[in-house]
Amino acid sequence: MAGHNKWSKVKHIKAKQDAIKGKAFTKAIKDITTAARAGGGDINTNAALRLAVDRAKAVSMPQSNIQRAIDKATGNLQGVHYDEITYEGYGPGGVAIMVECMTDNKNRTVATVRHAFSKNGGSMGESGCVAWMFDKKGIITVERSDKDDEVMEVAMDNGASDIKEFDDFILLESEPADFNDLLQAVEKLDVKIMDSSVELVANNEIDVDDETAAKVEKLIEKLEEDDDVQNVYHNMS
Repeated sequence: MAGHNKWSKVKHIKAKQDAIKGKAFTKAIKDITTAARAGGGDINTNAALRLAVDRAKAVSMPQSNIQRAIDKATGNLQGVHYDEITYEGYGPGGVAIMVECMTDNKNRTVATVRHAFSKNGGSMGESGCVAWMFDKKGIITVERSDKDDEVMEVAMDNGASDIKEFDDFILLESEPADFNDLLQAVEKLDVKIMDSSVELVANNEIDVDDETAAKVEKLIEKLEEDDDVQNVYHNMS
Protein backbone atom coordinates (compact mmCIF):
# COMPACT_ATOMS: atom_id res chain seq x y z
CA MET A 1 0.00 0.00 0.00
CA ALA A 2 2.90 2.35 0.83
CA GLY A 3 4.36 1.77 -2.63
CA HIS A 4 1.01 2.48 -4.22
CA ASN A 5 0.67 5.74 -2.30
CA LYS A 6 4.16 6.77 -3.34
CA TRP A 7 3.39 6.07 -7.00
CA SER A 8 0.12 8.01 -6.73
CA LYS A 9 2.02 10.98 -5.37
CA VAL A 10 4.61 10.75 -8.15
CA LYS A 11 1.85 10.61 -10.76
CA HIS A 12 0.16 13.63 -9.20
CA ILE A 13 3.40 15.63 -9.23
CA LYS A 14 4.15 14.59 -12.82
CA ALA A 15 0.64 15.55 -13.93
CA LYS A 16 1.04 18.98 -12.32
CA GLN A 17 4.44 19.47 -13.99
CA ASP A 18 3.00 18.38 -17.35
CA ALA A 19 0.15 20.88 -16.96
CA ILE A 20 2.59 23.72 -16.21
CA LYS A 21 4.76 22.70 -19.17
CA GLY A 22 1.67 22.47 -21.38
CA LYS A 23 0.62 26.02 -20.49
CA ALA A 24 4.16 27.27 -21.16
CA PHE A 25 4.15 25.56 -24.57
CA THR A 26 0.72 26.96 -25.40
CA LYS A 27 1.81 30.53 -24.59
CA ALA A 28 5.08 30.09 -26.51
CA ILE A 29 3.28 28.81 -29.61
CA LYS A 30 0.79 31.68 -29.53
CA ASP A 31 3.61 34.23 -29.08
CA ILE A 32 5.50 32.76 -32.04
CA THR A 33 2.38 32.64 -34.22
CA THR A 34 1.44 36.23 -33.37
CA ALA A 35 4.96 37.53 -34.06
CA ALA A 36 5.34 35.60 -37.33
CA ARG A 37 1.92 36.68 -38.55
CA ALA A 38 2.73 40.34 -37.85
CA GLY A 39 6.31 40.49 -39.10
CA GLY A 40 7.06 37.41 -41.19
CA GLY A 41 8.83 34.13 -40.49
CA ASP A 42 12.49 35.24 -40.66
CA ILE A 43 14.04 35.66 -37.22
CA ASN A 44 16.84 37.73 -38.76
CA THR A 45 14.46 40.52 -39.75
CA ASN A 46 11.66 39.98 -37.22
CA ALA A 47 12.97 40.85 -33.77
CA ALA A 48 9.72 39.94 -32.01
CA LEU A 49 9.79 36.48 -33.56
CA ARG A 50 13.43 36.01 -32.60
CA LEU A 51 12.63 36.77 -28.95
CA ALA A 52 9.52 34.57 -29.02
CA VAL A 53 11.61 31.68 -30.37
CA ASP A 54 14.23 32.26 -27.66
CA ARG A 55 11.51 32.12 -24.99
CA ALA A 56 10.15 28.91 -26.51
CA LYS A 57 13.58 27.31 -26.42
CA ALA A 58 13.94 28.40 -22.78
CA VAL A 59 10.95 26.19 -21.88
CA SER A 60 12.45 23.31 -23.91
CA MET A 61 10.01 23.43 -26.80
CA PRO A 62 11.17 21.14 -29.65
CA GLN A 63 12.37 22.86 -32.82
CA SER A 64 9.72 20.98 -34.81
CA ASN A 65 6.96 22.64 -32.75
CA ILE A 66 8.56 26.04 -33.19
CA GLN A 67 8.84 25.64 -36.96
CA ARG A 68 5.26 24.38 -37.24
CA ALA A 69 3.98 27.46 -35.40
CA ILE A 70 5.95 29.71 -37.77
CA ASP A 71 4.69 27.81 -40.82
CA LYS A 72 1.12 28.01 -39.57
CA ALA A 73 1.34 31.76 -39.16
CA THR A 74 2.98 32.37 -42.54
CA GLY A 75 0.77 29.95 -44.50
CA ASN A 76 3.54 27.47 -45.26
CA LEU A 77 1.83 24.34 -43.95
CA GLN A 78 1.16 22.20 -47.00
CA GLY A 79 -2.43 21.08 -47.46
CA VAL A 80 -3.77 23.36 -44.70
CA HIS A 81 -5.16 26.87 -45.06
CA TYR A 82 -5.60 29.06 -42.01
CA ASP A 83 -7.86 32.09 -41.82
CA GLU A 84 -7.40 34.97 -39.40
CA ILE A 85 -10.67 35.95 -37.73
CA THR A 86 -11.45 38.37 -34.91
CA TYR A 87 -14.60 37.92 -32.83
CA GLU A 88 -16.04 40.65 -30.65
CA GLY A 89 -18.33 40.60 -27.67
CA TYR A 90 -19.05 41.56 -24.11
CA GLY A 91 -18.08 39.88 -20.88
CA PRO A 92 -19.66 40.19 -17.44
CA GLY A 93 -20.17 43.81 -16.41
CA GLY A 94 -20.18 44.99 -20.01
CA VAL A 95 -16.43 44.49 -20.41
CA ALA A 96 -15.43 44.65 -24.10
CA ILE A 97 -13.71 41.51 -25.40
CA MET A 98 -11.72 41.01 -28.62
CA VAL A 99 -10.75 37.45 -29.61
CA GLU A 100 -8.12 36.96 -32.33
CA CYS A 101 -8.19 33.50 -33.91
CA MET A 102 -6.36 31.54 -36.56
CA THR A 103 -8.32 28.56 -37.81
CA ASP A 104 -8.67 25.97 -40.56
CA ASN A 105 -12.36 25.53 -39.70
CA LYS A 106 -14.38 28.71 -39.14
CA ASN A 107 -17.55 26.86 -38.14
CA ARG A 108 -15.74 24.97 -35.39
CA THR A 109 -14.04 28.08 -34.06
CA VAL A 110 -17.07 30.36 -33.98
CA ALA A 111 -19.07 27.65 -32.21
CA THR A 112 -16.38 27.21 -29.57
CA VAL A 113 -15.97 30.95 -29.01
CA ARG A 114 -19.73 31.52 -28.81
CA HIS A 115 -20.06 28.65 -26.32
CA ALA A 116 -17.34 30.14 -24.10
CA PHE A 117 -19.09 33.52 -24.10
CA SER A 118 -22.57 32.14 -23.39
CA LYS A 119 -21.46 29.75 -20.63
CA ASN A 120 -19.43 32.37 -18.78
CA GLY A 121 -21.75 35.36 -18.52
CA GLY A 122 -20.87 37.03 -21.82
CA SER A 123 -22.29 37.41 -25.30
CA MET A 124 -20.84 37.61 -28.80
CA GLY A 125 -21.59 40.76 -30.76
CA GLU A 126 -21.56 41.93 -34.34
CA SER A 127 -18.34 42.88 -36.10
CA GLY A 128 -17.32 46.38 -35.03
CA CYS A 129 -19.35 46.45 -31.82
CA VAL A 130 -16.28 46.89 -29.60
CA ALA A 131 -13.35 47.22 -32.03
CA TRP A 132 -13.56 51.01 -31.81
CA MET A 133 -12.55 50.76 -28.15
CA PHE A 134 -9.09 49.40 -29.05
CA ASP A 135 -5.99 50.65 -30.85
CA LYS A 136 -3.18 48.49 -32.25
CA LYS A 137 0.13 49.26 -30.54
CA GLY A 138 3.61 47.83 -30.25
CA ILE A 139 4.31 46.89 -26.62
CA ILE A 140 7.74 46.08 -25.17
CA THR A 141 8.19 45.17 -21.51
CA VAL A 142 11.73 45.58 -20.15
CA GLU A 143 12.86 44.39 -16.73
CA ARG A 144 14.19 47.23 -14.57
CA SER A 145 17.96 47.39 -14.15
CA ASP A 146 20.82 49.85 -13.84
CA LYS A 147 20.26 50.64 -17.53
CA ASP A 148 16.82 52.16 -17.06
CA ASP A 149 17.94 55.63 -18.16
CA GLU A 150 19.51 54.18 -21.30
CA VAL A 151 16.34 52.23 -22.08
CA MET A 152 14.21 55.34 -21.85
CA GLU A 153 16.66 57.44 -23.88
CA VAL A 154 16.85 54.82 -26.64
CA ALA A 155 13.07 54.46 -26.58
CA MET A 156 12.53 58.19 -27.10
CA ASP A 157 15.06 58.20 -29.96
CA ASN A 158 13.53 55.20 -31.73
CA GLY A 159 9.82 55.79 -32.04
CA ALA A 160 8.35 55.15 -28.59
CA SER A 161 5.05 56.98 -28.28
CA ASP A 162 4.71 56.37 -24.54
CA ILE A 163 6.89 55.15 -21.66
CA LYS A 164 5.40 53.86 -18.42
CA GLU A 165 7.42 52.99 -15.33
CA PHE A 166 6.38 50.27 -12.89
CA ASP A 167 8.10 48.77 -9.85
CA ASP A 168 9.61 45.80 -11.72
CA PHE A 169 9.54 46.81 -15.37
CA ILE A 170 9.33 49.60 -17.92
CA LEU A 171 6.63 49.43 -20.58
CA LEU A 172 7.38 50.97 -23.96
CA GLU A 173 4.58 51.70 -26.41
CA SER A 174 4.90 52.50 -30.11
CA GLU A 175 2.95 52.64 -33.33
CA PRO A 176 3.03 49.24 -35.12
CA ALA A 177 5.19 50.64 -37.93
CA ASP A 178 7.91 51.64 -35.43
CA PHE A 179 7.76 48.49 -33.32
CA ASN A 180 10.49 46.38 -34.94
CA ASP A 181 13.03 49.23 -35.08
CA LEU A 182 12.35 50.11 -31.44
CA LEU A 183 12.68 46.48 -30.35
CA GLN A 184 15.98 46.05 -32.20
CA ALA A 185 17.33 49.23 -30.59
CA VAL A 186 16.39 48.06 -27.09
CA GLU A 187 17.89 44.60 -27.76
CA LYS A 188 21.29 46.20 -28.35
CA LEU A 189 21.33 47.45 -24.73
CA ASP A 190 21.60 43.86 -23.49
CA VAL A 191 18.70 44.19 -21.05
CA LYS A 192 16.05 41.57 -20.25
CA ILE A 193 13.04 41.97 -22.55
CA MET A 194 10.22 40.24 -20.70
CA ASP A 195 7.67 40.45 -23.51
CA SER A 196 7.24 42.09 -26.91
CA SER A 197 4.34 42.09 -29.35
CA VAL A 198 2.01 44.16 -31.50
CA GLU A 199 -1.35 43.95 -29.77
CA LEU A 200 -4.66 45.65 -29.17
CA VAL A 201 -4.73 48.18 -26.34
CA ALA A 202 -7.95 49.52 -24.85
CA ASN A 203 -8.33 53.25 -25.34
CA ASN A 204 -10.92 53.56 -22.57
CA GLU A 205 -10.72 51.15 -19.65
CA ILE A 206 -13.60 50.52 -17.26
CA ASP A 207 -13.55 49.72 -13.56
CA VAL A 208 -15.33 46.62 -12.27
CA ASP A 209 -15.64 45.09 -8.82
CA ASP A 210 -13.64 42.04 -7.74
CA GLU A 211 -16.48 39.61 -8.34
CA THR A 212 -17.02 40.82 -11.89
CA ALA A 213 -13.28 40.82 -12.57
CA ALA A 214 -13.08 37.17 -11.49
CA LYS A 215 -15.91 36.29 -13.88
CA VAL A 216 -14.22 38.10 -16.76
CA GLU A 217 -10.93 36.33 -16.03
CA LYS A 218 -12.74 32.98 -16.08
CA LEU A 219 -14.27 33.81 -19.47
CA ILE A 220 -10.84 34.77 -20.84
CA GLU A 221 -9.35 31.56 -19.46
CA LYS A 222 -12.02 29.48 -21.21
CA LEU A 223 -11.48 31.31 -24.48
CA GLU A 224 -7.72 30.79 -24.31
CA GLU A 225 -8.17 27.04 -23.84
CA ASP A 226 -9.12 26.84 -27.53
CA ASP A 227 -6.05 26.18 -29.70
CA ASP A 228 -7.57 28.36 -32.45
CA VAL A 229 -7.56 31.41 -30.16
CA GLN A 230 -4.35 33.40 -30.47
CA ASN A 231 -5.03 36.43 -28.28
CA VAL A 232 -7.79 37.78 -26.06
CA TYR A 233 -8.00 41.49 -25.24
CA HIS A 234 -10.31 43.38 -22.87
CA ASN A 235 -10.89 46.91 -21.58
CA MET A 236 -11.07 46.03 -17.88
CA SER A 237 -8.78 48.20 -15.81
